[in-house]
Amino acid sequence: MTLAVPAFIAATLGFAVYVLGTMLNARFAVLRSFNIPDPVSGGLVAAAIALALFVLGGVEFEFDMQARDLFLVMFFAAIGLNARLSDLLAGGKPLLILLGLTIAMIVLQNIVGVVGALFFGYDLAVGVLLGSAALIGGHGTAIAWAPEVAAASGMQNAQELGVAVATLGLVVAALIGGPIARYLIESHKLEPARPDAGPIGGVPLEDASRETVITPVSVARVLLYLNLAIIFGYVVSQMLEAAGLKLPLFVPCLILGIAIANLRSFVAPRAPAVSRTPALALISEICLGTFLAMSLMSLQLWTLVSLGGPILLVLMVQTVMTVGFVCLLLFPLMGGGYRAAVLSAGFGGFALGATPTAIANMTAVTKRYGPSPMAFLILPLVSAFFVDIANAVAIQFIVNF
Repeated sequence: MTLAVPAFIAATLGFAVYVLGTMLNARFAVLRSFNIPDPVSGGLVAAAIALALFVLGGVEFEFDMQARDLFLVMFFAAIGLNARLSDLLAGGKPLLILLGLTIAMIVLQNIVGVVGALFFGYDLAVGVLLGSAALIGGHGTAIAWAPEVAAASGMQNAQELGVAVATLGLVVAALIGGPIARYLIESHKLEPARPDAGPIGGVPLEDASRETVITPVSVARVLLYLNLAIIFGYVVSQMLEAAGLKLPLFVPCLILGIAIANLRSFVAPRAPAVSRTPALALISEICLGTFLAMSLMSLQLWTLVSLGGPILLVLMVQTVMTVGFVCLLLFPLMGGGYRAAVLSAGFGGFALGATPTAIANMTAVTKRYGPSPMAFLILPLVSAFFVDIANAVAIQFIVNF
């Protein structure tokens, strides 16, 4: 029996699952110790309850995720509103290094995926669904490439395989980022360079001295500029799509948020603050937490059973490889400091899961240890903007080969 859950109720359940996660993390010290994000704790419990209802009663939930997608777009627009051009210019070298490391990870994931596919008797093309198409690419990329993989390999359930790998990868990604950062920070005794920047939900509060309290006016002002960034971002997205370049909606919204914030500070430097204020930080954290809670509560864990063997073994190898890559390559190449440790948590999140998982991992880490504003700017630019192009090239090469 399938129960359709409309968008409003799905959003309500998302809030409930988010709150549940905060209660679980407050109750169990082990979750806080390993920096497991609040929505991950609640979301996995909700997914487990859905699994029990399916196994015991044959009940399956089908959620309308329109509200979830809006929360994602609002979150990245908020990240954009907090960006300063001076910060982005200062992050040029780290951004390029992170991009190079991401491309290397795409190659390694597909090598592991192809070897795994051949080991289990699948066609070589199936390897991308055990590699970067489903892991770094996530559900959207896996679904988009599944028909081409099916045509090249003859595998009838290619989409189910891709979705299953992306689903389990998302769960693993949400669980490994915090422990990686904890190990790096505590073993190297790292501290943030600017502990007074005080993040909430990954948003620094350097300008909080201009507006230190959350008021109805400050919230309305933030929502106004978030909506403007989303409206203009949507227009740009439509223009790009008409030109033949399709990007996730949150990418142009992120970029338009950056443009609006910097233009506003240039034209009206004495205007009431929007960027880096408690109001924007609060809205940003609510949007991210609810998005992740809704994503995890809607996981259909029973879809993993029929494809279990190959997926579990290959994903185990991918996880070990990712942890080794982060600790032995990414951390030292990104400078070996506190920002590198925060980026390590984020990279573990999006290499096996998705960009929002990466941000949630980094948020959990910075809440405990201190801020790292640059990490929240350069990782989304790499993981959301550049990675899709590099991933598409790698996938196409393997499928054609």
